[in-house]
Amino acid sequence: MPVAESELVFANPFQCLVAVMLSAQCTDKRVNMVTPALFAAYPTPEAMAAASSDEVFEYVKSVSYPRSKAEHLVEMAKRLTEVYGGQVPDNIDDLQTLQGVGRKTANVVCAVIWNQPTMAVDTHIFRVSERLGLTTNSKNPLQTEKQLIKYIPQSIIPKAHHWLLLHGRYVCQARKPQCEQCGLAPYCRFFKKK
Repeated sequence: MPVAESELVFANPFQCLVAVMLSAQCTDKRVNMVTPALFAAYPTPEAMAAASSDEVFEYVKSVSYPRSKAEHLVEMAKRLTEVYGGQVPDNIDDLQTLQGVGRKTANVVCAVIWNQPTMAVDTHIFRVSERLGLTTNSKNPLQTEKQLIKYIPQSIIPKAHHWLLLHGRYVCQARKPQCEQCGLAPYCRFFKKK
């Protein structure tokens, strides 16, 4: 993947956090369709914190789990405003104190915004890592994360996240992997077993 970066569209750390929260079990394409109007209505954490979840729901109703995401966004914005002065935290622990922000979301924000060596593991990365042999018998995302960061140089972990994610999204797909067009096929444990 020559261009290894987020496909989510955002202009600042707050927008990145919101977009990543909305992207859980939803496509980046759908999120990018929703966020322009959402960001116009709520350009700051303070503006979103002042909204009701019903108001936010109207902007996010086409994403997966819109009710809970609308509630999480408002609660996240309130805590961001009250505890962090409206600034998105630059570490995983503080990020995870925000409503609706788990380890994966915190890792994405730290990698994308702060260029930290964090590895967010989604279904694509979980699948691709095991198929390629970058992980062995990892049972969950945390095991995958730990195995990957053990061997990938820290300086490229944020980019490696996107390499693996985009490779899984467009080449090493779950149901129909494009092994014939994959430049990694000669090194791939999955391909050798086919």
